[in-house]
Amino acid sequence: MPSRKRITILGSTGSVGVSTLDVVARHPSQFEVFALTASTRVDEMFAQCVEFKPAFAVMASQVHGDLLQQRCAGVGLPTRVLAGPEHIASVASDERVDIVMAAIVGAAGLASCMAAALAGKRLLLANKEALVVGAEVFLAAVRKGGAKLLPIDSEHSAIFQSLPDDAGTWAQVIDKLLLTASGGPFRSRDPASLRDVTPEQACAHPNWVMGRKISVDSATMMNKALEVIEARYLFGVSPGQIDVVIHPQSVIHSMVQYRDNSIVAQLGTPDMRVPIAYGLSWPKRMASGAKALDFEALGALSFESFKSADHQARFPGLGLAWQVLNAPVGTPAILNAANEVAVAAFLDRQIRFDQIHAVNEATLASVSPGRADTLDDLLGLDAQARRVGSALVRKLGHV
Repeated sequence: MPSRKRITILGSTGSVGVSTLDVVARHPSQFEVFALTASTRVDEMFAQCVEFKPAFAVMASQVHGDLLQQRCAGVGLPTRVLAGPEHIASVASDERVDIVMAAIVGAAGLASCMAAALAGKRLLLANKEALVVGAEVFLAAVRKGGAKLLPIDSEHSAIFQSLPDDAGTWAQVIDKLLLTASGGPFRSRDPASLRDVTPEQACAHPNWVMGRKISVDSATMMNKALEVIEARYLFGVSPGQIDVVIHPQSVIHSMVQYRDNSIVAQLGTPDMRVPIAYGLSWPKRMASGAKALDFEALGALSFESFKSADHQARFPGLGLAWQVLNAPVGTPAILNAANEVAVAAFLDRQIRFDQIHAVNEATLASVSPGRADTLDDLLGLDAQARRVGSALVRKLGHV
């Protein structure tokens, strides 16, 4: 049997982590799980350890690490259980690891992404915040470590698959990147009624199965705003070369418009296993487990401009992407931190759905980006924005 690639999955109990393990399980001769990491889901992590028997399992806190250790020891699993952010970074950079799936949600995943980049791993990036929060610093680590960065978000994977193999030619041939967006569960809803949206409604995405935070971001289209920021840095284009098209069917995952005005698109069922399988097997392809498109049953594909008056009222946060990209370095980190605070507050029923944007906008107006040259600078900026965002949440909660 040829040597199998060893993989570390950061955030293995989330939706992308679970999908990654599903793809890996379909190809046991090609991959073995070296390490898994999670935040608080001990039961799910224990089940993954039983099935995949990784060398290491890392929980974010010692409390959850101790609980997992007891469960693993109770059935005699060989997995070594660790706890703490430093160990999450260590299993991302371990010399025995070939591939790292970065699927930790939010800015919390930045340090481990940096560790994998500096260690020169094939880094499958599902954590868009690594680029939103720390673009220049993170990409410098990728270059320094000689890592291979492959996008896993369906939109960015679609663009990557639609571009020439030689990245050195991208700037010469790209006219525009067209990110598609489903519009989420409220695409046709009266904007005035959004104040009454519940967390359950916001998390009920019509096409994709995702975690709660990302589902809310999709409902506000802040997820698309973060993807615009990510695309700017992944593909080296200017903010003005990125556009968003609402495509409710989620069949075309994104497109590249070339300078001759031809457009290349990637199509597929809305299943994260497709970009995951491509990232694992690149530059080849392998079975993902996703269903093939049935063109006879597909019906019409439709498109809408997010710039219509109704969509501008429904999704005011999307325009913040271009605002922060044209602002001083570090501003995207402020937006990301504010949004994480606001979404968490909405899910905890502390603020209304329509107040998420208010928190984001007010935090951007209140926090100056300052220095953003190092990881510590970025984490400090993130912490400052969270303090301001949290204060705004408390104020809104008492109105």
